[in-house]
Amino acid sequence: MRFLKALVSPRGAVFLLLVILLVAIMLLNPNFAEPGQIMRYIQRVAPVAIVAIGQYFVIIAGEFDLSQGSLITAQVIVAGNLVGQDDSRTVPVLALMIVLGLFVGLVNGLLTTLLKVPSFIVTLGMKLALLGLVLWWTGGAATGNPADSFRQIGRGGLRDLPVIDFLPWSVLVLAVWLALGIWTTKRPLGKLLIAIGDNARATRYSGARDWWVTTRAFMISSLSATVSAVLLVGYAGVHPSVGRGYEFVAITAVVLGGVVLGGGRGWIVAAVAGAFVLEALFLLLNIAGVPSSLRDAVQGVIIIAAVAYSGLVFRSRRRSGPQTPPSPGKEPDAPDGAEESSATPALAGEGAAHNNRS
Repeated sequence: MRFLKALVSPRGAVFLLLVILLVAIMLLNPNFAEPGQIMRYIQRVAPVAIVAIGQYFVIIAGEFDLSQGSLITAQVIVAGNLVGQDDSRTVPVLALMIVLGLFVGLVNGLLTTLLKVPSFIVTLGMKLALLGLVLWWTGGAATGNPADSFRQIGRGGLRDLPVIDFLPWSVLVLAVWLALGIWTTKRPLGKLLIAIGDNARATRYSGARDWWVTTRAFMISSLSATVSAVLLVGYAGVHPSVGRGYEFVAITAVVLGGVVLGGGRGWIVAAVAGAFVLEALFLLLNIAGVPSSLRDAVQGVIIIAAVAYSGLVFRSRRRSGPQTPPSPGKEPDAPDGAEESSATPALAGEGAAHNNRS
């Protein structure tokens, strides 16, 4: 019974939906069940999933990052124009892209936390600024073409492997980035972000430097967009349209994974699963012959349905929770999913002390 309840919970339903979609795709296209096709599918999802990981950290803190897509576009143009055909520029340009990504995240975070400008407005302004710079630089046309060694990061991989035959580098990058994300959620930073999203005032009163914690969430988000841009250079090429709309796809994936808009509750693995569900859904629509122009409509319906479902489930569980106080010395049973929002002011203070020591 507990397994069934977890399966239909907002964060568990995404895995059930993913299985249903994959089975439907295999029924319509049996070739999809081949290991090589599965690897190609994960390769296509990797850039979106990595961006969703960054968006997850911002959303659980109660904020939004709408600049991810334009940052991806800017980073793709930077790579295409600065690397050129000189392999020796690969490492310096990668370092420059990382610095640029961290700087954008730092600006977003400081404007949101110190100047108290809503993150929606800050990141929307950053999105427009980056997009304007890209159009000014390129004239709206494809420019530059990085060396093949740079593009191999997104399109290359290990070949002639048993069973799967081909293991893309992007799949390995996604695995490493997800592992780092899970590790971060277990650290004081991740717990403090959840505490801020759950109750920012209590976290602030506990002594935590909430402005710096939230700023680091924006930096993680921008760094995730940078990693995604590196993969997209090899997968989608260099064009001002690469990366556009990725921020909304990432938000859709995170919400589909049961992460609550407004912060304080969510699971990073479910957010990544949401990215896989979106790609599987769009693939199924393509196989079924549904026009690609309907993607935005489907995406909007998914956001509305996911948010509404999460709200209904959480409200029903709150109403059906225990009404009598627990016996002395015994903690009340936590509802399903409460571990994501259980960061208390004491925990926040512990995390702040840890950050001050470091």
